[in-house]
Amino acid sequence: MVGDAASSESGEAGVPERRSFAFLLIYGIANIGGVVAYMPLLSLLLPVKVEAIAGAGRLGVFTACVVAGGVAAALSNILFGWLSDRSLAHGKGRRRWMLAGLVALAAALTGIVAAASPYAIVAAIVAFQIAVNILLAPLLAIMADEIPDAQKGVASGLLSLGRPVAAALSAALVALPLIGEGARLLLVLLAVIVCVLPLMLVPARRVESAVPVAEQRYLLRYDLTMAWGARFLIQVAGAVLSVYLLYYFQSLSNEPAETMAARVGNVFTIAYLLPVPIALAIGRASDRIGRRKPFLLATAAVAAIGLGGMALAQDWIAGAVAFCVYASGAEAFLALHAGFAMQLLPDPRHRGRDLGILNLTNTLPSVLGPVIPWLLATPHDFDSAMLALAACALAGGLLILTVRGRR
Repeated sequence: MVGDAASSESGEAGVPERRSFAFLLIYGIANIGGVVAYMPLLSLLLPVKVEAIAGAGRLGVFTACVVAGGVAAALSNILFGWLSDRSLAHGKGRRRWMLAGLVALAAALTGIVAAASPYAIVAAIVAFQIAVNILLAPLLAIMADEIPDAQKGVASGLLSLGRPVAAALSAALVALPLIGEGARLLLVLLAVIVCVLPLMLVPARRVESAVPVAEQRYLLRYDLTMAWGARFLIQVAGAVLSVYLLYYFQSLSNEPAETMAARVGNVFTIAYLLPVPIALAIGRASDRIGRRKPFLLATAAVAAIGLGGMALAQDWIAGAVAFCVYASGAEAFLALHAGFAMQLLPDPRHRGRDLGILNLTNTLPSVLGPVIPWLLATPHDFDSAMLALAACALAGGLLILTVRGRR
């Protein structure tokens, strides 16, 4: 239940380690809800809102929303991960924080609808990011708590469902005729509740794990640092492409921006869908053989090959194929990495906090990554920038090999 009885959270002797596929699927659907909580608003609905408020000044206001919201997301994920750790230590569990996140999300979305000035929308987005991370921080920690290591590959593969489903919902919301902003955000909230509620109603059942001794914790911290760096390097490319992809394709074509934007939208849809079966397959395979590093290195190499292909592409079709290759590798890497990193957490008492620190790999690249195209790209030449991103991706894969504690 939402209350997470202490007896359930503490684990029972004789409880089998493996979880049913139904539970893994319930968790995967809850993760879809977590992605739906932020992706439709930030990717499509917020730009429309900002333009309605700021008009010609929309770019500056939108940038303020992104930066302020990103800082709030990074800090609140660590804070609420830590708070959920404390709740767990006192026998109250993490699911009550998810409930608090849903309530806060409803309030934040109401604030976004009511916002009528640049300052108001920036403040509303900060509140929104805090609310989303009240939900997301304990949600991710539940995977570390309740899914055994031997099944984290499959669970990680299911995480890859979040982005394509959220992208499809985003497109559907924008396409709905004669429906206002408030109704669209209400549909987002309802979709999140429908996805998250089943997990909240399943009683918690932690996988028992001993607290490592001091020497083991030191080694795990080292390993987690290396895994953090690997994910960061992979995410740098994603952060750059999420902002500059349209400009990249325009450098390969003389077509107007409106036409190219529609094509890029189609490429995005394909690129989000391709990694799902790949991530599920390699997640299951890594569970079967008990090794994850070879798959992580291979997927990082595929991402690097895709980025190299983007550097060599002479037309937008070749660039689109290369981008899909990149996305297949990068998204599969990120999905499998989530479960891999959870096996490296140095102390089960601080999983929420540590996963919040790991979450910085999702926010910092958005600040640092754009430096690469700023230094290396021109409006008509992204070759050097793509090769630099390919080097980052390959370095991320190689860095995984320095992790000593897991295969």
